[in-house]
Amino acid sequence: MRAAQVERAGAADGVGAAVLGAAVGWALISAAGRESGPEGVLLAVVAVAAGYACGRISGALVPVATATAASLAVLALAVASPEGVPGVNAQSTVEPGDAGAAAALLAVSAGAACCAAAAARRPGARAALRALALAVVATAVVLGSAAGATAAAAVVLCAAASSRARRRTAALAGFVVVALVAAGVSWAVAQDALPDGPAEGLRALLTENRVALWRDAVALVEAEPVRGVGPDRFENLSATAQQTPGSDGKPHSALFQQAAEQGVVGAALLAGAFGWLLYGLWRSPRPTPVVLCAAAALTALAVLAVLGNALSFAPVTAGAGLLAGLATARVVPVASGSRAPAGARAPDPSAR
Repeated sequence: MRAAQVERAGAADGVGAAVLGAAVGWALISAAGRESGPEGVLLAVVAVAAGYACGRISGALVPVATATAASLAVLALAVASPEGVPGVNAQSTVEPGDAGAAAALLAVSAGAACCAAAAARRPGARAALRALALAVVATAVVLGSAAGATAAAAVVLCAAASSRARRRTAALAGFVVVALVAAGVSWAVAQDALPDGPAEGLRALLTENRVALWRDAVALVEAEPVRGVGPDRFENLSATAQQTPGSDGKPHSALFQQAAEQGVVGAALLAGAFGWLLYGLWRSPRPTPVVLCAAAALTALAVLAVLGNALSFAPVTAGAGLLAGLATARVVPVASGSRAPAGARAPDPSAR
């Protein structure tokens, strides 16, 4: 069982290394010969990798304590700054993407709390951690973050539904479908491919400015479909971004930004990164409820990233990596007569 566990984790780690390495390489290729800045992509990759490594290490030793601390820290970060993360200009006359970042942090916080509750062995600890997850939802409501409250509530509901789950394949496939639908609908909105009724409702929800930014991104993809226009060049080539007072120069969507600046290859690599995280969860030795809690939070983050600038902030990408690392960590073997790490359970290799 130990050999099979190592083999499964090794395969997922190899896929992750390939995807992240390809993302770095393609960002440099897209930037070559242009006045562009691939540093943002490189920082995001480093943040994901660092968070994932920390999650794998700490999750193997003290999974419940680490997940609880992560939930509280991320929640504090979302509350401490009105913009959701430090460094965002609160004086901007238009929303600079901070709402998406705050919502993403709240989703990660709820996911970490649910993972800790699913891994805890004592009923009292499980009840307290579930209360923490509900407190994250309540905090989102108090902060006035509708997206954050919706995302956190969805994570908590998925965690409750998966509390006794033993199979994970169908649920993980469902999460993939949710992310694909979000991406497909957003692209359809940008290309006016939806019927008038739903299209008008979505445009009102997303705002006309954001939809106009998406349309600019689609036009850039059509002009440079393979290589894109270059990292961090959307602001210079988008008429909407240039004409919008206080614009942060981003299309308010990781999908559209990646497609416009790095072409269809860059967008495919972004989707590949999400696929790698779910693949790692599918092969994870952790109990299925832990896996599905993390998957629900990562899917909520993926949807928010399609609709906003969540992935433009290093704390969000690092938190996503940390959560994935916690849910895929291998339990440290325990010598006979010694105590197991808090929250450690027997591997769940057949629960797929």
